Amino acid sequence: MSALLSLAHLTVLKAHPLELIDLAAGTGFDAVGLRIWAPTSADTIEPVIDRPDLQAAIRRRLRDTGVRLYDVEAFWLLPDSDLARMRQAYEVGAELGARHVVLAGNDPDPARLIDNFGRTCADARACGLVPMLEFIPYTTVRSLADAQALRLGAGADGAGILVDALHLARSGGAPADLGAYPPELFRYLHLCDAPAAAPADTAGLRREARSARLYPGEGDLWLTDLIGALPADTPIAVEAPTALHAGLSLAEQASLAATTARSVIEQARQRKV
Repeated sequence: MSALLSLAHLTVLKAHPLELIDLAAGTGFDAVGLRIWAPTSADTIEPVIDRPDLQAAIRRRLRDTGVRLYDVEAFWLLPDSDLARMRQAYEVGAELGARHVVLAGNDPDPARLIDNFGRTCADARACGLVPMLEFIPYTTVRSLADAQALRLGAGADGAGILVDALHLARSGGAPADLGAYPPELFRYLHLCDAPAAAPADTAGLRREARSARLYPGEGDLWLTDLIGALPADTPIAVEAPTALHAGLSLAEQASLAATTARSVIEQARQRKV
């Protein structure tokens, strides 16, 4: 049985939530990752949390298309994060049918970050969501080791770690690193590609991650090794915002992302046989 393939909202960030679901349904994705929380004050999204009308429309569209809501994101723990408001968002995500919530840590105060991560993970679990901590090289939780240290420090045993191919590479990691951790931490992957050479500074890393990735197989990352490092049925979400294909329609972008991802997944499967 092939692994579930999800379309992360960041890949087609201009898509309205209902359009995101339609894009997934029309291009061979099994699920979507929906952005219902702006990571920072500089980010804008289509409001979902206080829109019962839109929430009802999302549930209907998911039901009618058969597309699943795999996760909701992207909840960054910042110095001024409102944990109560975040819990409200978790409740909405759970009501929409999500299974996971994506968290990231970007607070320079280690003690506060540990405390807030533990508290918000407990809130997510209470709502029926599995918290997935994503390490990002331009945040304070920049590596796989940092993510595991935060999990252990907060006593967040129920939290997983979300490995993004780009972030693993840009943090100096490699697929073989995953073997040092309990495999159950890695419930799914974020897949994209990129050139071998990393940007020179933090601003460049952030710009690449948000708008200059490549679709799977278009770059130099060890994607088949990464996929092969986990069980064959591990779900994969394509998160690949890219300027390279910005001239294509959103439907064309989603279709190409699905095609390239499935090709790389098949290559990894053949290597493992």
